[in-house]
Amino acid sequence: MSMFQVTGSTDQQLLPSRKGGAYWRDLDWILLVAALAATVFGSVLVWSASRADLASPTDPQSYLKKHLINVVLGILLFYVASRVDHRWLRAYAPVIYGLSVFSLFLVFLPGLGTKIAGARAWVQLPGGFTIQPSEFVKIAVILMMAAILAEKDRAEHEPRDRDVLLSLGVAVFPLLVILVQNDTGSVLILGSVALAIIAVSGARNRWVGGLLIGAVVGVLMAIQFGLLKQYQVDRLTSFINPTADVGSIAYNSTQARIAIGGGGLFGYGLFNGPQTQGRFVPVNESDFIFTVAGEEFGFIGAGLLVVLLGIVLWRAILIAMRADDMYGRLVATGIVAWLAFQTFENIGMTLGIMPITGVPLPFVSAGGTAMMAIWIAIGLLENIRLHSQQMIP
Repeated sequence: MSMFQVTGSTDQQLLPSRKGGAYWRDLDWILLVAALAATVFGSVLVWSASRADLASPTDPQSYLKKHLINVVLGILLFYVASRVDHRWLRAYAPVIYGLSVFSLFLVFLPGLGTKIAGARAWVQLPGGFTIQPSEFVKIAVILMMAAILAEKDRAEHEPRDRDVLLSLGVAVFPLLVILVQNDTGSVLILGSVALAIIAVSGARNRWVGGLLIGAVVGVLMAIQFGLLKQYQVDRLTSFINPTADVGSIAYNSTQARIAIGGGGLFGYGLFNGPQTQGRFVPVNESDFIFTVAGEEFGFIGAGLLVVLLGIVLWRAILIAMRADDMYGRLVATGIVAWLAFQTFENIGMTLGIMPITGVPLPFVSAGGTAMMAIWIAIGLLENIRLHSQQMIP
């Protein structure tokens, strides 16, 4: 069967698409409510962090308003992604992938691309908004890799080697472009996504082992040949000894741990965190937003946030396991790997157990493109669940 074919399999039928009440009834409401609760919690944290640092002097709520606009857009995209037939996405995966990869090169155009925190990974839009194409590339890579690796005959138990190589090329090409943009966080996420999809596709163990070894060798070569800038190397290695250089590279991590530790069991209360309101933790509305939860809501609040994100991952894993077709299973697997790695990396770097990278906390951190991409991912998960329920023998 070709990846461009949109008909169902020979031994299964598809019921008509759910409409109206049936659609709302059959959504995974546990997943949706957990994601919405995490987003609302995150909006409160963004409000607190931005009041002290980023809001306009004439409008203290300006940053929050922009964040809420991004949240609304993300939820609208969730609805679209959940209603579009997943077979259509499979058929047009090459088009989605091509457009997404093309958008990566827009950041290099003079007057259009902009650099933030050392990474040239954003496109400037009117009204003070920016988009980060690499966030949408994560979705495109997942869809395209799944389309390729799901292409195997029923007699085959594993994808062909050429398909594995092609899927790797699909992931590696944008990964290299993003590496040139100095966005190491997105590179690590794409790498984990590619590894998870290939592993679940049934590819031979040698592919998984080879990828793990290749990743280690690739990082060492990138450092050796200067593909990573020195500040990137320092950030990636600072967690090994975070107290060695508290004045520069490890400053963020040190201040983050002070904020979280100072919150105690119940925290200082909203808008009352000394580190948050004193601007001691940089970018705590985005990369280090978990520090706001720990300082102002304490262990209880930070733990609640972790539980909400854990519920999202739990439901995503169930959707992947119960998917009726390999394409849906691989798409859901890629999303699980993306959310799991990004969540662990973001929280881990604030606790000093993971390298410092500029990755936001899913559903929580400020960042328009990241919020939209995450909610599209939730829409795809719901899409897979709904169509899995429609499949009948």
